[in-house]
Amino acid sequence: MKIYQWNPDTDGSLSEPALIYKLEKLGYTCVRYAYPAGTSFPDHEHDVDKIDAVLQGTFKITMQGESKILTAGSYVEVPKHTIHNAEVIGNKTVISIDAIKQN
Repeated sequence: MKIYQWNPDTDGSLSEPALIYKLEKLGYTCVRYAYPAGTSFPDHEHDVDKIDAVLQGTFKITMQGESKILTAGSYVEVPKHTIHNAEVIGNKTVISIDAIKQN
């Protein structure tokens, strides 16, 4: 599982519109979510390729036996039909961009 990180030198300042623009240029449709402390998602899968991106807070994702921490400006590709789970770490609400790959 590879974590991608926002690069201010090439991407500019991290903001919600800038992150959405970047993901849309990659062929994704984006939706913003806010997950309060204590939120967790048990093992599940999706019928589409997607990206989970974080604007604020700390999000732990586990996929294929590997766990990674996502923080502001980081994102991960989640291939369709890949079982994964996620949880908010700490007391800060996670602001997330859920990006679904367009065919």
